[in-house]
Amino acid sequence: MVPFGGWEMPLSYPDGTLAEHHACRHGAVVFDVSHLGTVRVTGPGAFPTLQRALTNDLGRIGPGRAQYTHLLDPDDASVLDDIIVWWIDAETFDVMPNASNTGRVTEALADEAAAAGAGDVSATDVTAERAVLAVQGPHARERLEAVSPEAAAVSRFSVARVPWGGVELTVAGTGYTGEDGVELSVPAASAPALWEAVTAAGVVPAGLGARDTLRLEAGLPLHGHELGPGITPLQANLSWVVSWDKGPFRGRNALAAEREVGPARRLRGLVTDGRRPPREGSVVLRHGAEVGEVTSGNFAPELGHGVALAFLPPDAVEEDELVIDVRGTHLAARVVSLPFITRKK
Repeated sequence: MVPFGGWEMPLSYPDGTLAEHHACRHGAVVFDVSHLGTVRVTGPGAFPTLQRALTNDLGRIGPGRAQYTHLLDPDDASVLDDIIVWWIDAETFDVMPNASNTGRVTEALADEAAAAGAGDVSATDVTAERAVLAVQGPHARERLEAVSPEAAAVSRFSVARVPWGGVELTVAGTGYTGEDGVELSVPAASAPALWEAVTAAGVVPAGLGARDTLRLEAGLPLHGHELGPGITPLQANLSWVVSWDKGPFRGRNALAAEREVGPARRLRGLVTDGRRPPREGSVVLRHGAEVGEVTSGNFAPELGHGVALAFLPPDAVEEDELVIDVRGTHLAARVVSLPFITRKK
């Protein structure tokens, strides 16, 4: 168990991170991701408040769907948090922040509701009332059918309420591994029973270690590494999460100014030969000159070599040959497209 965002979280279970990683890529695992926040936004003003607060356009989806989006700093367009919104019904949204950002997100939503004059909206932190289990992997749905066929049937980026064990689950076809699967929000008191049912169905428990190697292979950003203070969606190569034609949103003016001149750096993928992994904070060199820094790096279990994410100059393109300085050892690196590995169909 390790501290993480104010929670104690399992780093791994007895079989270890590598076994858990491979179980997710080839079978099914379950993560306890209850450290993710849930801010429940309700009322007639919920939709316009979220439209003003977040970068993506909820008008592109509708009730019963989920969407990835960003909350920006209004002054410099830094990503204060990256968020999944579960649109449950016409006037009910579950906004899912990262572990330590729930208070910040709740406050920002309240500010935007006030700015919009939306007195008919509430944003309530309900994190303590529920647990969230993420069942992920190519066989996740197949094994979850033994626990809840209705939950297993919730398609990718869909959201549904389903009955289970005398309680109601909120299920979303979302995850953070690069594999198919669902996330199950369950009343906290019923979480142990659901965990036991899921693991009894042949789903392997997995911890933070595997969650990180899986998301890195999938090229997914982690707040505090590839997103955070001083990092905008454009720098993180996530311009698709910004809707410019929906009207005003927090940080729009600052982000538009950066778009006008172009970002000074962009997030890229790097691969290395051999098993020695690049590490966060390692300097990236081009022709002996420092050009960037690794934000996340590790050994990629499915690929058998090191991979890294790093912010590099805009002129760094695929196949460029670079060097990563890992504690004085130089690792040859090559720029590649992301993700490093794609989900099996």
